[in-house]
Amino acid sequence: MISSALQGTTVHPQPRNTIAAVGTIAAKVPPMKRAILGFVLLLVYNCSGLFISFQVKMSSRSRKKAAKRADKSAAARERWKLAKELILRHEVPTEGFGHAYNQADTDRAMKTNNDKLTFSGVVSLATEIRPRRPTLEVAFRGLTLSIGKKKLLQCVTGKLSPGRVTAIMGPSGAGKTTFLNAVLGKTSGYKKDGVVLINGLPGLMQSYKKIIGFVPQDDIVHGNLTVEENLWFSSCCRLSKGMSRSHKVRILERVIESLGLKEIRNSLVGTVEKRGISGGQRKRVNVGIEMVMEPSLLILDEPTTGLDSASSQLLLRALRHEALEGVNVCAVVHQPSYTLFNMFDDFVLLARGGLIAYHGPIYEVETYFAGLGIKVPDRENPPDYFIDILEGIVKTKMRGNVTPKHLPLLWMLHNGYEVPDDLQKDLENIDTIRELYTVRSISSEQSSEEQSENTDSVHRNLSQSNELLERKTPGVFAQYGYYLGR
Repeated sequence: MISSALQGTTVHPQPRNTIAAVGTIAAKVPPMKRAILGFVLLLVYNCSGLFISFQVKMSSRSRKKAAKRADKSAAARERWKLAKELILRHEVPTEGFGHAYNQADTDRAMKTNNDKLTFSGVVSLATEIRPRRPTLEVAFRGLTLSIGKKKLLQCVTGKLSPGRVTAIMGPSGAGKTTFLNAVLGKTSGYKKDGVVLINGLPGLMQSYKKIIGFVPQDDIVHGNLTVEENLWFSSCCRLSKGMSRSHKVRILERVIESLGLKEIRNSLVGTVEKRGISGGQRKRVNVGIEMVMEPSLLILDEPTTGLDSASSQLLLRALRHEALEGVNVCAVVHQPSYTLFNMFDDFVLLARGGLIAYHGPIYEVETYFAGLGIKVPDRENPPDYFIDILEGIVKTKMRGNVTPKHLPLLWMLHNGYEVPDDLQKDLENIDTIRELYTVRSISSEQSSEEQSENTDSVHRNLSQSNELLERKTPGVFAQYGYYLGR
């Protein structure tokens, strides 16, 4: 029955299998040609790895040659920069500088065939050897960020200046990271009030993202690449496509030298499964990834977290070197040592609620708080002490009936900023505006040496009392009836 069924069924011819077709074609090829073709394929297969490794070696060799040239150029550039700094400070060249100057003369003369290069020529060469980065100043007036009814930043006024390193500090939850996001223009989802000025003009920070570097708190380095490969990859992706390879190599070498990564440049960064460099070195690589793009504004979120004192100071020296190039550097830091704290130029102290309690030069912060009756005890770290005051951990007797929560209000009055409506009621708790700006008399318990150190500042502040009293503070007019009654 089955055979009859098969006989009644029409069987259609099936298409040939592809492999069978290839085998048929190969069978038609003469044996000699097949042997030659197989030998060629085998040769290509075996030599492809050698060719790739040879290409990698040649690339590495060319990179090393470029690095040597970059080192020579960097040394000459440093000599020329020294010449520029000395001429700006109107100093007489020393014997050591004379040698550097003569060497710079020789290097330049060999390139330009000019045997009579003058000192001014070296100085001009110091400015021409490397294109200057565009400067970026960020100013904010009455900046307020809120989500619903909760205010994350309130009436933040100030500016971040190019060529300076600014430290952002404050208690946990004071809005330090939110402040950085506001500076970077990452305010989507927030209700924003106030004005942000870029180089004195209103604008969007997104328009300048190619010259803004941001170092997050968490590392973003590739663990399976070496330190040099991580930095080189970042420079190739983020620097201008028209920039020459030699210029990129010079930037890479400068960053490696500045961050102290020369000894580990060929070491793997490492992952959780594969041990690599230490945590402090990894943090410096993370900073270097942003530095190789040569930003005009460099924002860092807790770059010294997890670093020892020596590594933190090395990182700060690198950031100060960037500031000398005109870079605007701003960093959030936690519990810096006194030495590290004094390496910054400016200091922003945030209180809870996103209010600024101080924003100005480092060297003036103790004088300002001393005028309010807050004197840092001996062997106390000033930034830690001020944060403890804001948190209420340390009790101190301030002038009048002022409490730590009034410190942001006093800063607004001190600078003549507009006081927000929700803080107007706190003006009633302060005795008088005049008392806030008078100079605290020198205690009889101070030694004669301390008196001599403070005499100049006392006379200076007393001479400014008229100007301070004539300043029109918005809070005075708002509470005119109150002051008239007193």
